[in-house]
Amino acid sequence: MELDLAEIRQLAAEQGIDAETLDQALCEALLLAYQKMPHSSPHARVELDDRAGTFTVWARDEVPADSGAASQTGHRTDAEGAPDAERPEEDAVGQPPARPVDQVEDLKSVPAEPQGESEAEGPQGPAGITAEAGVRAASGRGTSEDGTPGAPGRDGSEEDDRPRMVLGEEYDDTPKDFGRMAASTARQVIRQLFQEAEDERIFGAFSGQKGKLITGVVQQDADDPSNVHVAVGDVEAILPKREQVPGERYRHGERLRVYVVNVSRGLRGPEIVVSRSHPELVRRLFEREVPELVSGAVSIMSIAREAGARTKIAVRANTKGVNPKGALIGPAGARVRAVMENLGPEKIDIVDWSAEPADFVAAALSPAVVKEVQIVSKTNRTAIAFIKDAQLSLAIGKEGQNARLAAKLTGWNIGIESAETHEQELRRQAAAQASPQGEEG
Repeated sequence: MELDLAEIRQLAAEQGIDAETLDQALCEALLLAYQKMPHSSPHARVELDDRAGTFTVWARDEVPADSGAASQTGHRTDAEGAPDAERPEEDAVGQPPARPVDQVEDLKSVPAEPQGESEAEGPQGPAGITAEAGVRAASGRGTSEDGTPGAPGRDGSEEDDRPRMVLGEEYDDTPKDFGRMAASTARQVIRQLFQEAEDERIFGAFSGQKGKLITGVVQQDADDPSNVHVAVGDVEAILPKREQVPGERYRHGERLRVYVVNVSRGLRGPEIVVSRSHPELVRRLFEREVPELVSGAVSIMSIAREAGARTKIAVRANTKGVNPKGALIGPAGARVRAVMENLGPEKIDIVDWSAEPADFVAAALSPAVVKEVQIVSKTNRTAIAFIKDAQLSLAIGKEGQNARLAAKLTGWNIGIESAETHEQELRRQAAAQASPQGEEG
């Protein structure tokens, strides 16, 4: 059967598909299409001829192992699995030859000859075989010790009566009307291979982009209103609802910087999930603006973010003489403003990181001024910050936002108390301890 293999391979080579992969896929698809044809052989293979541009379906049938003629003819057998040459010939009157059971009836009708003295011993013939034994031998059945007739064969199974089947020689079984189905199958194989090659190219290109910042164009999709589609080149990434910033609007055609959360193989090809609310998005935006972060002179130690509202960043200098907060803020605040332009109305607080928990907690509560921090338990990471009454609302923040972000940034459970109230309590305790001593004096 003709098939334009040269053109098919040329198209596959343009997509980066090697000839071996193409041939294997074509053979499997053509064999599957052949097996859907009526009267197809379950033992078949497909052979491609590169020079002639054709393919052939080679099939093999099951034949009895003792049938030498059938195994060499390479033709199909009859419905019972036996070749035509092995069928029993009919007799002169058109009837099949007598079966063994007829012979059994003849043996039963012949009377046993008397054997003189042996009659007393039983109806046993000269060779020591009784008539019943002869019947059993002719019928191929035996009896068990309790007289129950046994099953056919030596071990009581019917499998011994069945001929052992083997595969005969191969023969050309290519259907004559297979051309249209073969062409359709080839088109499907090529389309699938091209799609798999494209998916593999996209996955390979974006698998290394996980955890990085990319820029795309917002695309609207009426069939998927909850998610935002971001076109990155000729690939569309998904910005799901959970990764969107509350209150942020995404307009069609708008350029958007997003953070790549995950790249995986899905049912419909590679799935690229991006985010606008991830805390690492802020880190990547600062790395674009602050060369000290790229060189390692300054490090961002931790980030706490409530997307769309506020972000706190703890920084540390790795080189002497470098101001970490000043490096992120930039000359006249140019660097931090460039980052905030990508985050909309979101505010950013930059604080100094410290290995001392008390100092780190005090810095994390900025812009409030902390008077004192008391470490309650290092094991449970619990601390209390004492702040003046005028700074309490600033330390807590709107709906507790500042205190909540400070706890996320430091990883400590922070309690906020009034410094004046704490001082009064200390004075009261000191006076209570002093009064008993005065009475004793």
